[in-house]
Amino acid sequence: MAEFIAFHVPDIGDEEIDAVTNTLRSGWLTTGNKVKQLEDEFAAMVGARYAIAVNSCTAALHLALEAAGIGAGDEVIVPTMTFAATAEVVTYFKAKPVLVDCTSDSMNIDPDAVERHLTSRTKAIIPVHFAGHPCEMDKLLNLARRHGVQIIEDAAHAVPARYKGKMIGTIGDATCFSFYATKNMTTGEGGMVTTEKRDWAARIRAMSLHGLSRDAWNRYTAHGSWSYEILAPGFKYNLTDIAAALGIPQLHKSERFWKARERYAALYNDAFRDIPEILRPCVADEVQHAWHLYVIQLDLERLRIDRNEFIELLRERQIACSVHFIPLHLHPYYRDAWGYQAAQFPVATRVFERVVSLPLYAKMTESEVYRVIEAVTDVIAMCRR
Repeated sequence: MAEFIAFHVPDIGDEEIDAVTNTLRSGWLTTGNKVKQLEDEFAAMVGARYAIAVNSCTAALHLALEAAGIGAGDEVIVPTMTFAATAEVVTYFKAKPVLVDCTSDSMNIDPDAVERHLTSRTKAIIPVHFAGHPCEMDKLLNLARRHGVQIIEDAAHAVPARYKGKMIGTIGDATCFSFYATKNMTTGEGGMVTTEKRDWAARIRAMSLHGLSRDAWNRYTAHGSWSYEILAPGFKYNLTDIAAALGIPQLHKSERFWKARERYAALYNDAFRDIPEILRPCVADEVQHAWHLYVIQLDLERLRIDRNEFIELLRERQIACSVHFIPLHLHPYYRDAWGYQAAQFPVATRVFERVVSLPLYAKMTESEVYRVIEAVTDVIAMCRR
């Protein structure tokens, strides 16, 4: 039997192992010089003025919304086609996550739908760069400026992505990145907030560690002081040096990782070009796609199987796939607590029934990519009407 092709395997080498081992031997494990190095190098890569490392992208989103002053009764516009974290952080403030539909091609938030849902209570928009394809930021920025709302980008998929030549990380008021285990670069668990706003950066940094005026590094090293002040009731969201030690060589390799993903995505695109049952991912002319995910849409009207059966047939051929995402409006909480219904989101509801995420990661080999292509092609041929 052929070897199983996992949906994702992180690309971890001796550099990462040595870096983590050296940190373990250093005597300093929590937030310190390694975190500072990761912040500085990440800020330089995306061109941001400030970068604050945290323990997840969820934490990054929470802190960015807190810096934006979101409070009870406010509304924050969120795409329904996203993961739980994007909207759940809004509820932390007793604010309302206002779900909107996506576009049918990129599956990014639909700017026209955003405009229809702007009200006097709207305080922020959270565009999600789905799969690594940047949103239509010019349209969203124009809407935000006209209505006086903040833009906090969910860039969990977007290392490294560009919009009209500009790196994702400096466009909105704050940008939130994920370094989760499956992401384009990883710290195991972790995230980053970038912003051009000095006051936001200071607030996010303080609130990421209990709202203290000094972090542990500044209190417990030879040059630190034991004294601190609580500036506000904050959170425990700081990143450790152990995680940062893993992330630094990952950051150094991120361009290589991206080039591998781009090459494999091109192989998929070329192989599926003349298969009418498959709609390939779109790439707008003005963007650099980060290729965190390779998401196809099945033309179910041309097939005798549904999406779930398609995935199962690939699994029988030792190929793991996934689905991104189950739209938020289809989950019990958003249906029961906020009254959202499938009919309100026709595009996301239809797309969800058809999307399949194929394996795509830097550690894949070309032979594995071709095995996926062969399996997909065989299943389509076997199941077309």
